[in-house]
Amino acid sequence: MREQDIQFPANGGQGTGYLVRPDGDEPAPGVVLIQEWWGLNDHIRDIARRLASEGFVTLAPDLYHGHIALEPNDAQKQAMELDRPHAVKEIVGALTYLKAQSFVMPKKIGVTGYCMGGGLALATAAASADVGAVVAYYGGGAPQADAFATNTAPILNIVGDKDRVTPTIQKLNDDFKQYAFPHEIIIYPGADHAFFNDTRTEVHDKEAADDAWQHELAWFRRYLTNA
Repeated sequence: MREQDIQFPANGGQGTGYLVRPDGDEPAPGVVLIQEWWGLNDHIRDIARRLASEGFVTLAPDLYHGHIALEPNDAQKQAMELDRPHAVKEIVGALTYLKAQSFVMPKKIGVTGYCMGGGLALATAAASADVGAVVAYYGGGAPQADAFATNTAPILNIVGDKDRVTPTIQKLNDDFKQYAFPHEIIIYPGADHAFFNDTRTEVHDKEAADDAWQHELAWFRRYLTNA
């Protein structure tokens, strides 16, 4: 695969991010990957490479612009200080960048994210018609359902039943029933917040994470490759 740090137009300026392309010269579906509250760290870069190895051109925008949090207090501070509407505009800039590349096809782009990034993935679907499908892991700070009145992107929410955000995400998924777009929620018994993060041994649930990964790939293959 081919990987590089790039710049892309966003918010009247320049966004930065980590771009990974699959091997081969054939155009491939694009996915924007949104960080946890830690920042664009090695874990998120690893997920980007994993997505690329499965055939997706993946761009992870750096919403903290170079800062990586190493301690929970710093991560919380960075997340609280993040201007979320501004961040959504940066993510839309990343979508627009992928859409313009000749090596990305089709032109509807997938969005996925974790924790803070899951909430921002959902917010991006509510804000942009360029979103082709969403996979949101335990999406903290997600918009209310009425924000999705014009959304057409299929949305998959993934949570653990021990996660405190699960009731909110369950209600959001229930409220989606008033709209026509496909939606689904998967709740893993015994799994806690951030169960997908294999660098956090205190919460990582390998069985749930492996199963969630297969659902994510299937969701994107179903809704992006035929977009």
